[in-house]
Amino acid sequence: MSTDRASLIPALKNIATRLRIDSLRSTSQTGTGHPTSCCSMADLTAALFFAEMRFDPKDPRNTENDRFVLSKGHAAPILYAAWAEAGLFDRSDLLKLRSIGSDLEGHPTPRLSFVDVATGSLGQGICAAIGSALNARRIGSDYRTYVLLGDGESAEGSVWEAADVATMDKLDNLCGITDVNGLGQSRATMWRHDMEQFARRWRAFGWHAIVIDGHDMSAILDALAEARRTKGQPTMILARTIKGKGVSFVEGKDGWHGKAFKKGEELDRALAELEKQFVPAPANGPNLAAQIAKPASTPRPVAAPKPVAPPTYAKGDQVATREAYGVAIAKLGEADPRVVALDADVKNSTFSDKFEKALPDRFYQNFIAEQVMVGAAMGLAARGAIPFPSTFACFLTRASDFIRMAAISNVNVKFAGSHAGVSIGEDGPSQMALEDLAMCRAQPNYTVLYPSDAVSAERLVVLAAYHPGPAYIRTSRPKTPVIYSNDETFTIGGLKVLRESANDAATVIGAGVTVFEALKAYDQLKAAGVPIRVIDLYSVAPVDRAGLVAAARATKGRVITVEDHYAAGGIGDAVAEAVADAGVTVHRLAVREIPRSGKPDELLDRFGISASHIVSAVRAAVPA
Repeated sequence: MSTDRASLIPALKNIATRLRIDSLRSTSQTGTGHPTSCCSMADLTAALFFAEMRFDPKDPRNTENDRFVLSKGHAAPILYAAWAEAGLFDRSDLLKLRSIGSDLEGHPTPRLSFVDVATGSLGQGICAAIGSALNARRIGSDYRTYVLLGDGESAEGSVWEAADVATMDKLDNLCGITDVNGLGQSRATMWRHDMEQFARRWRAFGWHAIVIDGHDMSAILDALAEARRTKGQPTMILARTIKGKGVSFVEGKDGWHGKAFKKGEELDRALAELEKQFVPAPANGPNLAAQIAKPASTPRPVAAPKPVAPPTYAKGDQVATREAYGVAIAKLGEADPRVVALDADVKNSTFSDKFEKALPDRFYQNFIAEQVMVGAAMGLAARGAIPFPSTFACFLTRASDFIRMAAISNVNVKFAGSHAGVSIGEDGPSQMALEDLAMCRAQPNYTVLYPSDAVSAERLVVLAAYHPGPAYIRTSRPKTPVIYSNDETFTIGGLKVLRESANDAATVIGAGVTVFEALKAYDQLKAAGVPIRVIDLYSVAPVDRAGLVAAARATKGRVITVEDHYAAGGIGDAVAEAVADAGVTVHRLAVREIPRSGKPDELLDRFGISASHIVSAVRAAVPA
């Protein structure tokens, strides 16, 4: 912005005061919120939105806009106040904060056009900001990403995972700001106002660290300019602030976190103090809201994806679904420039290295840091990419809170977890994901897919890529035979009936590796004159309720599920929920104790999910 400092600084100070006033009024109206947390960052927010960032306030989703992520999401009222000040909506809407009919929720979500990812679970915003910065590099844009953290939040380990990755990727288009107000929810923060403690940590992680007085407008502007000039590394501005700044009776005082000012004398007193803080400005001074710098570039067209090459397997080929996953994402990436892959140092086991070899510029290595991998994927997805973060399924559970926030954000992230279940064999229980399906099925907007062979794996990966919202794809370690032809089609929410007859005695439903146990059981039972129906439930969420109910009715309500997963929340529960209204009870074979090391076949049998256990379950269900 070209406005001279003599005119700019008074105008910014007055905006900061209005932001404080709006934050107090909106939180007091609803009786809940975090006004003191807003007050500490008001000067930083005013400088960012009205002197530094380039964005179109009437088009928040413009792909070339600078991005702002409020990692300390509890300060949402001041974010909303900034957008009202910029003219996106009427200031009166702020008084609807936290009400059921308003999208101005207690913490930001992408219901709002100016919010990329949901925040409020601390330590996640900076991870998403990395994804946003990577996306600018992907599309060749000069937009910058700004993320504002709290000092209490800086105790989160994911913050330092992000610090490492941003340095490794040399993200000089990323600028962090830490609001060091010295107070957390229950007590003083870890380092209070010892700014050198913060600075030396960020410098040790390879960031350009700048320490400032977060209420000195000139210092804020200088720091932002310095960050923009800094090349080859990200910048962290460490701003010493006062919680409750501007309201004397709460400034720097403990016990005010998350407390709105009471309407009446308390609020009136606070507002009276703030009203007196407006400073004289030139009569013809700048209208900063009207002069927000627009993006330097216009939005670029998104190239239409090309057709994805089909599978090329022969029936009977022995191929692990994790390997087919790697083949599939590489094909997808070659067909669609929006597709990216993220890894946590297991690319040679998940086979995502096939993507890296084909498209190294769109492959992002996070090393053993699953939280930042998932968070960065969220940021990439929010900016238009189609990210596939993959690792062992058990390690995705380390990022379960991020996976939950991806659901709230409803971002287009396609997670892949390999090495699931006891079928991985000798590595033992610490490596065996047996709760991952439950983790993802618990979210109401997740698609959960579990392919059994290489063809279904490739087809389901492509389906997931273009199905809206987050998805989870479970892949397996063992090689399994190809059972589908290359032209087989699949649908989200579908299933495949692999064996059936008019007089089937029971329906057996598996997915992934247990499909093959069910097929073995079918052969044994058929030889004994007991035909069964076998279903591959490759879509675990959503499920084909009509197909499951039809199978159950055709087999007199005898339904058996078998899964390489704990009993809670997986395939058995998915099927039971689907057929319950039809009056069907499901017999569930699942892993029901903590497993141990062993050979895959030994483990499947020991923990009750092998063909022999299916045979026994069918014989117990079918009258002699």
